[in-house]
Amino acid sequence: MDHFQYRNGALHAEDVALSEIAASVGTPFYCYSTATLTRHYSLFTEALSPMPHLVCFAIKSLSNVAVLKLLGDLGAGMDVVSGGEYRRALAAGVSPDKIVFSGVGKTAEEMRLALTHGIRQFNVESEPEMRALSAVAVEMGKIAPITIRVNPDVDAKTHEKIATGKKENKFGIPISRAVEVYAEAASLPGLQIVGIDVHIGSQLTELEPFEQAYKKVAELTETLRAAGHTITRLDLGGGLGIPYERSNTAPPLPLEYGALIQRTLGHLGCEIEIEPGRLISGNSGVLVSKVIYVKNGEDRDFLILDAAMNDLVRPSMYGAHHDILPVVEPAPATEAQPYDVVGPVCETGDTFAKARDLPPLVAGDLVAFRSAGAYGAVMASEYNSRPLIPEVLVRGDQFAVIRARPSYEEILNRDTIPEWL
Repeated sequence: MDHFQYRNGALHAEDVALSEIAASVGTPFYCYSTATLTRHYSLFTEALSPMPHLVCFAIKSLSNVAVLKLLGDLGAGMDVVSGGEYRRALAAGVSPDKIVFSGVGKTAEEMRLALTHGIRQFNVESEPEMRALSAVAVEMGKIAPITIRVNPDVDAKTHEKIATGKKENKFGIPISRAVEVYAEAASLPGLQIVGIDVHIGSQLTELEPFEQAYKKVAELTETLRAAGHTITRLDLGGGLGIPYERSNTAPPLPLEYGALIQRTLGHLGCEIEIEPGRLISGNSGVLVSKVIYVKNGEDRDFLILDAAMNDLVRPSMYGAHHDILPVVEPAPATEAQPYDVVGPVCETGDTFAKARDLPPLVAGDLVAFRSAGAYGAVMASEYNSRPLIPEVLVRGDQFAVIRARPSYEEILNRDTIPEWL
């Protein structure tokens, strides 16, 4: 469920017409719904309520500080994968003891940053990182709390670019080597083991891969405890998918996911940490764009929009589907026709959809890409010197720009011409 619905023939975000926002800020722009973000976060807290838990929002999915503050004020922790994301969490007012630091390439500088300001734990991904973190912590006179990410070699049955739990992926250590790696971690003076971390991928649409992974984690927990390690937290990552195509079968609900966690891991008495991103933010956002031209080709018609692949790269990068809706609701008897929906960037890859059935549209009409809240604005670029587009947050009948569109002067002033040119 989300809060983007037609009212009186116009697509609204909660109680605000998207056309009203477009008239104020111009197109294209991202729009997020406070009510949807709140509801989707709450679904996870309710699902895990039988167990001690912390829901850590995966900042990589949507990193605007206003959104992070909204979720942080609801009680969310944050999962960060860079020093920049760590700084965003702090800027949003999130307590350091609710921030977990993931990622395969943490630098010594990032380790020092987190140890200086505080961290709930580092999710360590390799033995070299483990040794480097211990050295940094000892140098600073600190102890770094850690989990070690284990790779359970489970096929997440998702897109190859977002699968992370198979043995050929770069993430974590093989679960078969976990006992010896934990033994080394326990011997390093700057580290304190607090738990186990696992994350098998993103946009999972069935629970069976999670169950396979979590059963392995349960067995590993018992083994490590028998070896004398203190395992009090299980970080289970994120990955639960969303229905990008409304015609498809809906992925499992957070309540079903929570029941699976309780069934496979609840007996261990550990605090459960999860790191959802997409399921909280995905359906909480839309991308609104305007039709520049309708081009009649030899064997197809093109809708040329003012949004492009640099604004929403998922279709180009992953072949991803986003439902596209006209902002003005079509009459019930309107007959749809196929369009290739494209942007103005000079690449054939700048294509959002092919042969997509839509009501007849003309230049100046507005369209909205659904389920664009996750991995939309965060993956945008200024390719073709196109400014990053605004982000807007709606609450009820109010809206605010939470990231403004930069001017061309601001963009150009970031470049510096050397004196010798």
